[in-house]
Amino acid sequence: MKLSIRHETHYQYSAPLKYALQQLCLTPQANAHQEVVDWQVSAPGPLYAQRDGFGNLSHSWSMARARGGRHVYQGSVQAHGTVATTPLAWLVDDLAAPHPALYLRPTALTAANAALAGLGHGHIASRPGERDLLGLAEAVCRRIVYRAGVTDVATTAQQALAIGAGVCQDQAHVFIAACRAAGLPARYVSGYFHSPTAPELASHAWADVCLDVAERRWLSVDITHLCLMDERHVRLAVGPDYAACAPVRGVREGGGDESMRVRVRIEPMGGPVAEPITLES
Repeated sequence: MKLSIRHETHYQYSAPLKYALQQLCLTPQANAHQEVVDWQVSAPGPLYAQRDGFGNLSHSWSMARARGGRHVYQGSVQAHGTVATTPLAWLVDDLAAPHPALYLRPTALTAANAALAGLGHGHIASRPGERDLLGLAEAVCRRIVYRAGVTDVATTAQQALAIGAGVCQDQAHVFIAACRAAGLPARYVSGYFHSPTAPELASHAWADVCLDVAERRWLSVDITHLCLMDERHVRLAVGPDYAACAPVRGVREGGGDESMRVRVRIEPMGGPVAEPITLES
């Protein structure tokens, strides 16, 4: 499947913005699952590319208002391009990638308590396979009902499990915490998902699980849709959790209150046009 993707993040402030620094993980990388036909990222300032410790290609930009310069009240970050995907759920890391053991370590967002450990041990066999991981994903979806607005980007796996609801980020964190507690390296995947019937999931998250550490082979599991990664998925970045590979993160000085509008459009090339979605916070 060849997908045309446009991702826009627009910011508006109630007071002049004095300084801003952002890191953008908005560039998909070519692998056995996807071919990046073309891709561009733009921001209010010059972009500087770097490869992070997890192998993602990210960009940073900064803005400082000079004395006597114009007041800045708004700005936008945009990423767009075309990616061709295949229905391949297995990926093999090269030797330059972090060793899978790195993804056994808990993080603030994925630390496991007794409940999360029990979830993992209850569904993962000594030699787990696809069926075991999809069974765990189903159990996670029973415990974390998909519901927007009840969690935020700082919600931990333990908190999401206690709430019993959340979004794809929360489902992925709970799934990852359960896998790690059962001894399986697992990492967070940020990306896009094409579904004309569920456009609110265009900006998506799922998980990779390493079932063969020696060969560095990972199986990619979409917890929200109870399926393996297929041609509908476009990978952006990976990391131990959301905080490590968030599409957009940064700091600022000034600006007062901030409002943010995210707009994602995904269209199959040569297919029907998917309506753009707008999320506000």
